[in-house]
Amino acid sequence: MKRVALVALALALTAGAAPGGGSAAAPRPAAPRFDPRGASEVPTAVARVGSAVVGLRARIPPDRPSAATLGVERWGSGILVDPDGTAVTVGYVVLEATALEAVLRDGRTVPARVLGHDFESGLALLRLAGGGAYPAATVGRSGPVAPGQPASIVGMTEDGRLAAVPASVTAIRRFVAYWEYLLERALIVAPTHPAFGGAALVDPDGALIGVVSLRLDREHLAIPIDLLPPVRDAVVTRGRPDRPPRSWLGVRAVAVEGGVGIAGVSPAGPAHAAGLRHGDIVVRFNDDRVADVEDFYRKLWRVGVGGAIELTVLRDGRLETITVKTKDRHAVFQFRTPD
Repeated sequence: MKRVALVALALALTAGAAPGGGSAAAPRPAAPRFDPRGASEVPTAVARVGSAVVGLRARIPPDRPSAATLGVERWGSGILVDPDGTAVTVGYVVLEATALEAVLRDGRTVPARVLGHDFESGLALLRLAGGGAYPAATVGRSGPVAPGQPASIVGMTEDGRLAAVPASVTAIRRFVAYWEYLLERALIVAPTHPAFGGAALVDPDGALIGVVSLRLDREHLAIPIDLLPPVRDAVVTRGRPDRPPRSWLGVRAVAVEGGVGIAGVSPAGPAHAAGLRHGDIVVRFNDDRVADVEDFYRKLWRVGVGGAIELTVLRDGRLETITVKTKDRHAVFQFRTPD
């Protein structure tokens, strides 16, 4: 099986190794010592959220754009947030899934369908069949979370075992990744969990404060749960947020001296269609100098979907200009299970 967890791990490690590619733009504060008193609170947290954590087994057609990088069979966790069976997970676990099932804590397997994605946050929503009433987690708030706060990571391993790890929020910082992704306030937590993709990050009371996304060496990145409520209703009803989508090129962007290096190009993206190549170095964006990966993204996202941009690239020692017409990811990736 080509497991999505391994792919996500590879992405995270590469991002952490490439300056500006997936590491934080801001200096990283020293991690505080983990307070062992937090470990005594793990059973309480697990008791309150454990029944709401499910395993997710997704199958993706091999001809879909995400299959080549994320695999056709994926496993992750999800967290029930409504008794009607609505659950939240990290998007890459279920992106373009046409067959999806949830494994409950008691071992039962329930069919599920993807409701939609918020590509900006990286969250996805799904719904289990059966109409409820399912045990739902208490959705807390990530805004008040501070470095040093005790927490727990609760996820389901591929053999159906619920695993809980006492953890600590070691940092809160901006996270800039090479796959056209940026979080303004990412939660960095440690130690690592064996089933991190889509696992619940909960406070000592068992309230959901984040959804674990990636492994960063000996830490995890978690998506703050405060990003869910503003988009939840729209994603449930129409598969995507109501706000205008970000422009998308389909590149892997890493920081290099003098600009932004192209470490990869998606065959389904507009950058590939326009002729952008692996190894190109973007030095100017519409005649403006490109400072770093974050600057590149912010320039791109100020351009509306469908807008044409001119990229000046250094290729084989010569400058070339490439015109790219941006796209909406929703037009490329199947973001909702067809009815």
